[in-house]
Amino acid sequence: MINKMNYMNKIWKITFVMIVAVSLTACGSGSKDKKGEIGDLKVKLEKLKKEKNGLEAQIRQLEEQLAKADPAAAQQVLKLVAAEALRIQDFTHFIELQGKIDADGVAYVAPNGQGGVVKAVYLKAGSRVNKGQVILKLDDALARQGVVTAQQNAGILKARVAQAQTVYERYQNLWKQNIGSEINVINAKADVDALSSQLKGAESQVSSAQEVLSQTTVTAQISGVVDAVNIKVGEFFSPQSAADPRSGIKIVNNNNLKIVTNVPENYISSVKKGDSVQVVISETGKPYRSVINVVGAAIDATNRSFIAEAKLPSDPLLKPNQLATMKILDYKAKAAVTVPLNVVQTDEKGKYVYVMEKAGDKMVARKKPVVAGESYNGITEIKSGLTGGELVITEGYQTVYDGQSVTTGK
Repeated sequence: MINKMNYMNKIWKITFVMIVAVSLTACGSGSKDKKGEIGDLKVKLEKLKKEKNGLEAQIRQLEEQLAKADPAAAQQVLKLVAAEALRIQDFTHFIELQGKIDADGVAYVAPNGQGGVVKAVYLKAGSRVNKGQVILKLDDALARQGVVTAQQNAGILKARVAQAQTVYERYQNLWKQNIGSEINVINAKADVDALSSQLKGAESQVSSAQEVLSQTTVTAQISGVVDAVNIKVGEFFSPQSAADPRSGIKIVNNNNLKIVTNVPENYISSVKKGDSVQVVISETGKPYRSVINVVGAAIDATNRSFIAEAKLPSDPLLKPNQLATMKILDYKAKAAVTVPLNVVQTDEKGKYVYVMEKAGDKMVARKKPVVAGESYNGITEIKSGLTGGELVITEGYQTVYDGQSVTTGK
């Protein structure tokens, strides 16, 4: 017992030195001039950790030897632990990835033509618009003048065609009565054809002028909510300026939202189209269930990842560019044997847990080698080694040994 107390004193001293070393490391981490000192402290810290682990192993060995040498004395000193029944439950494992909310319905408003000076803006940020609704008017003075001129030219040619047609019909009637000459009929017909061709050209110019005039009226390409209006009356609005988010109009339709994330390439065999996902957004306080509907066909050479997308329901709380967590279900098992993650320990032979078993009139700790499966959310699946009826030691498991008498204090 004296040797045990000496060992415990050594452990407390080593622990104190470790705390001091960690404190010195934290205090000196902000100075570039002390990198060498910090490195030395880290080496010392690792050395002390190894010594502490070695002392703990020696203490455990001595306790086991003492229990064998004096069983009666060992039974009088029961190790206080906490234990709980082994869990049999459905186990699921998720790959958790950071992503963002995006929208298929996002449009940057642009004029159909070459653009022009803004004459009127009929909306503001937050306004709801419908597809085809007039949202902006460009200066149309020149365009309207072009329409008037084209219409006047077409009107003049239309009158001349009518006049030429009358002359042609008269010459034709006279020729039928053998009055006049055939050349008059031919020339009159040629005049009608020439003027008719000119009229078609003039009417085409009217249509072109009207099209230019219509381009001074800018409409919404999609229905949705105006997210940004970065254009004012008197500024020049063109397709080039509209492409810049800082100088255009942005409309967002939140009816077609999705989450987009980059999946590291090491998950290439685990993530596929149709996989179930849960989308967690801290601002909404609720998860959204969906399935992956898009999986990228190529690996990005820069970040070594591929794209995965899943559709989201329409929700006023969801906004494009909102950060979200995509939890991809990549493994599940029905009625699996599970234990808390922290109780699974490892030694040179593999993984193990401690359980409580009845041994005569007492309870003892038993070391059970196990084969562990996946771990998620603080729970580990046990593939083999436990049947489901054991009591797993959940507190005090680090300091018990195989065969040690234990109690829960109840």
